Amino acid sequence: MVSRRLAAIVAANVAGYSRLIEARDAGTLAGLNSLRRDLIDPKVALDRGRTVKTTGDGWLVEFASGVEAARIAAAE
Repeated sequence: MVSRRLAAIVAANVAGYSRLIEARDAGTLAGLNSLRRDLIDPKVALDRGRTVKTTGDGWLVEFASGVEAARIAAAE
């Protein structure tokens, strides 16, 4: 028997990341790591998301609900 489930996926990346890395690589990486740790990861957990993969300046996050996915995508 095949098991299926619905999921909403959010794919995001940092605009201008290559330019930022070129201008200030260590500071950009430190800032991105801090942003993920202090803002993004807690928000994903709060909205019951699961980080599937991170790659440099991007990440994929899975949500069980499209509402939760839209909420984090629109967060400021």
